[in-house]
Amino acid sequence: MEDDIQGRLKAAKARLGAVAKVTPALMEGFAKISKTATAEGRFSAAQKELIATALAVAKGCDDCILYHVDGAKRHGAQEADLVEVLEVAVEMGGGPALMYAGKALETFRGL
Repeated sequence: MEDDIQGRLKAAKARLGAVAKVTPALMEGFAKISKTATAEGRFSAAQKELIATALAVAKGCDDCILYHVDGAKRHGAQEADLVEVLEVAVEMGGGPALMYAGKALETFRGL
């Protein structure tokens, strides 16, 4: 399972890289947004990545889940932290979010 998740994360990052090559100005702008949005403030970087994960779950974005779970884990988020944000995501997103919550948990455990 871990290799599959790592491979999917690598593929998602490669797709972002491909977009960056064809539209570097767009990606430069998006990178600034991302850097600003995830900078430490009242919330830690891990907490912000968990918020992004909850939104990705509620929106049903597989690649976003991979990317933000990876970020949350790299910034020190624990599985129990993820579970709490997944509960909120399911509350707000219903059944579809429940299905993506399972994907997020699987990703966390596989990274």
